[in-house]
Amino acid sequence: MAEVKEVAGYVHSLESFGSVDGPGVRFVIFLAGCSMRCQFCHNPDTWKMETGTKYAPEELLKKAVRYRSYWGEEGGITVTGGEPLLQIDFLIELFREAKKQGIHTTIDTSGNPFTKTGSFFEKFQELMKYTDLVMLDIKHMNEEAHKKLTGKTNANILELARYLDEIKKPVWIRHVLVPERTDYDEALWELSDFIHSLHNVEKVEVLPYHTLGAYKWKELGITYQLEGIDPPEKSRIENAEKILHTDRVNK
Repeated sequence: MAEVKEVAGYVHSLESFGSVDGPGVRFVIFLAGCSMRCQFCHNPDTWKMETGTKYAPEELLKKAVRYRSYWGEEGGITVTGGEPLLQIDFLIELFREAKKQGIHTTIDTSGNPFTKTGSFFEKFQELMKYTDLVMLDIKHMNEEAHKKLTGKTNANILELARYLDEIKKPVWIRHVLVPERTDYDEALWELSDFIHSLHNVEKVEVLPYHTLGAYKWKELGITYQLEGIDPPEKSRIENAEKILHTDRVNK
């Protein structure tokens, strides 16, 4: 008989009453580990997986359900990061157990680890059985601009968006608005056209760039790539929201 391998997750931090990471009040799990190097990242301290605290899925779920009375009808658990898909085995076990208890499950991901080949795709298909909502961060539609901004291609991220549409998985699209990087009308219209080619997008959110995490880069001895770039002005945020139709919620 094959030995059952215990699955553990590396957790950076926990938030008991999250209100911006999915519908309702959420227990938010920030996993450690990310291979993207977004210039606007406000949590560079989550990049290394080994810096996280090790949890078994059932142990973490017990922590979460203590707050279940606050979730209401819409709330539940959101796993973000870092990049949660780097710990897909842990996610499968956590969400499988959560669904047994009728808990709403959400993943907030950049999509960077996604591939439709090999064992990852098989695991991803399994994960989707226990996932109610995917919050997908699309950083930029232009591949070269995306590489400059994050250090990685966006080809597989857009492939993930199309696959989620294919399986009719509910999705919220998130886009970080960064002056001199993503805050160009042409780029926003390209993203808008892509979003409107999908049929499963329930909501679009514009996340204005901020500098609150800049000090972490300095503490870690990393050069902050957006030094001197201020957060977008209110008029530019409103412009992005208009182009991306953030007022249109499909359910």
